Amino acid sequence: MRIDSHMHFWKYTSEEYGWIDGTMKAIRRDFLPADAKPEVEAAGFDHVVAVQARQTLEETRWLLELADQNPLIAGVVGWVDLQSNDARIQLGRFAQNKKLVGIRHIVQGEPDDRFLLKPEFTRGMALLQDFNLAYDILIFPRHLPVALELVKKFPKLRFVLDHMAKPEIKAGKIKDWERDIRALAEQPHVLCKASGLVTEADPKAWTPTQLERYLDVAFEAFGAERMMVGSDWPVCKVAGEYEKVMGVFKDYVAELSETEQQAVLGGNAARFWRLPVS
Repeated sequence: MRIDSHMHFWKYTSEEYGWIDGTMKAIRRDFLPADAKPEVEAAGFDHVVAVQARQTLEETRWLLELADQNPLIAGVVGWVDLQSNDARIQLGRFAQNKKLVGIRHIVQGEPDDRFLLKPEFTRGMALLQDFNLAYDILIFPRHLPVALELVKKFPKLRFVLDHMAKPEIKAGKIKDWERDIRALAEQPHVLCKASGLVTEADPKAWTPTQLERYLDVAFEAFGAERMMVGSDWPVCKVAGEYEKVMGVFKDYVAELSETEQQAVLGGNAARFWRLPVS
């Protein structure tokens, strides 16, 4: 069972997706499960996890409806306002749908670099355990030390780091990122997604070799038992088509044992989110 751990769906409007700038014209349109299915199947994957892209309750509700209608979507990582006084009510309402498997906040866009440790936010974070939900960490490399503080506060909560914390591949920076990734990986309840790397490199000129030095660090730090792969579709289309992007990861893990390959390409995602797939 192969599972793409990171995919987005949307009905595009310039107002709601203002972050899609002029360099990303290829994704200024709707992207729905029917668009993804042939690409996913052609690359040899069976299911995907849909991840929020807007911080609205409406989007979370919509993604869950999509998941109910499309067997392709095995789980949804949605958004609720964890800082809200009624965060428990929001979580309770959505968690009735078993396809809600996690929550994410776009921390990389917050002006406060220590946002993850705000008392209001950690108060909401504590509720996730009550609903058996995991948390996706979306940050830049400079936030990694703060993320380490966060995960240490919640040793029983399941965390997964999105996009390997977006290393600065285009600039070739690796030293500080590597140090902080290795520190985070020492926490056994944290997993890591090999995803979103092609757009952190030069979208028009990236090579698999550029990505491999960063993948080497992540795989050595987390081990194959705590790594999962994700396309970041349709964002990846800015730098390459689905099959090419996922092909990089399939080629990279080809040297691993069969058991390790199965884990990275789907088994770890299924276990981490307790996905209803077989």
